[in-house]
Parts: sequence; C-alpha cells; structure tokens
Amino acid sequence: MKRFYKLTPQIVICLTLIFFMFSCNSEEISIMQDDSSVSLYEIIEANSSYSTAKAAPKKGSDPIAAIAIDNGSFTQLVAALMYVDEQLGAGLVDLFLNGKDQLTVFAPNDDAFNALYDALEITGITDLDAELVLSVLQYHVTTGRRASNSVVPKNGMRTIETLLPEATFNVYPDLSIMAIGNSANILAADISASNGIIHVIDTVILPIE
Repeated sequence: MKRFYKLTPQIVICLTLIFFMFSCNSEEISIMQDDSSVSLYEIIEANSSYSTAKAAPKKGSDPIAAIAIDNGSFTQLVAALMYVDEQLGAGLVDLFLNGKDQLTVFAPNDDAFNALYDALEITGITDLDAELVLSVLQYHVTTGRRASNSVVPKNGMRTIETLLPEATFNVYPDLSIMAIGNSANILAADISASNGIIHVIDTVILPIE
C-alpha cells in the first residue's frame, strides 16, 4: 500500500532550504572552475575587492637567485647583488642562492633600474656607493614566506618590515607601494622559489627621502 505524506508548512520550509543550499553550492563550484585558468593578477585587476590569493603557493624547485638569473628581466638586480658582494663581502648572492631562510623579495625589474639610472644621470649601479646600494637592496626584502595573501590587504594598508633596520613600507589593495622615498606598483605576485617568494615591482623603492 502506497503511503502519502502531507506537505506540512515545516516540510515545505525544509525542502526550500535544501534546494537553496544546493543552488548556492553549485554556483560556487562553477565560479571556482571558471577562475581556475585566470592568473592572480588578472583576478585582482578585474575585481579590486578580490585582492589576495586564497592560499600561499607551494614551494618552488629553484632558489630566488636562480630564478632572477634565469629569468632575464632582473639583470640589474643581480648586478646590484654582485656589486655589494664584491665591495662589501655582503654574501647576498649566496644568501638568495643557498640560504635556508625563507625570504620575500619585492624585485624591481630591469626597466625599474634603468629608470633610476636615468633619474640619477648615471650609467649603472657601480656609479653608486656600495653601502647605499646595500641599504636599498635590504629595503626590498622581508623575512618569511609572504605570499600576496599576507602582503596585499583587502582594506586599508599593510606595513611591511624590511631587512633594513627600522625601515618599512606600506602596501595597498590596488597593489601600490608607498615607500619612504617614493612609490611603486606590484606587477606580478607569488613567484614561488624554494627559499621564498618573489613579487615583481615596477620601481626601485628608496629608503630615503
């Protein structure tokens, strides 16, 4: 004998809630699938409210220095590291190549360094005092493995403490950086290395006004 159940108001409410929850979950899955082929920067550019990655990327296989050398867009940054190593014995190349500590580098590309040379009316990094160059390089590095989700804030600003003692800069939701002496923008985020993370920036940020 078939049984028939009366649709009481309570049952109708329960069925409605189940249907609503299923619809929301389906929509969320669809959104995640659609975004899977979109880079972090494209997501940030398209929707400023989505300002950070949901999770830090896994460690890469190559160290920071190897990525910078092999990439071809950071020849001036590598030259600056080698310059202070030669002049001051700073050991920066070894730190970024063989060091065990996790570091986050805000790496200016070659265009950023060339713009600095033009502004200072010099031909290259060796025209600058090595101690000054060391301070500038330290200003671009912070300790720890800091992906975009712990660098770019959703609101307000986030202060980044650097390897240069008592020197900080601020990062904003629109990917801009306000340093002590000038400003910059993050061009690409979350390049994962074995010993840290690289965020590419468009300007050499300065720790002095």
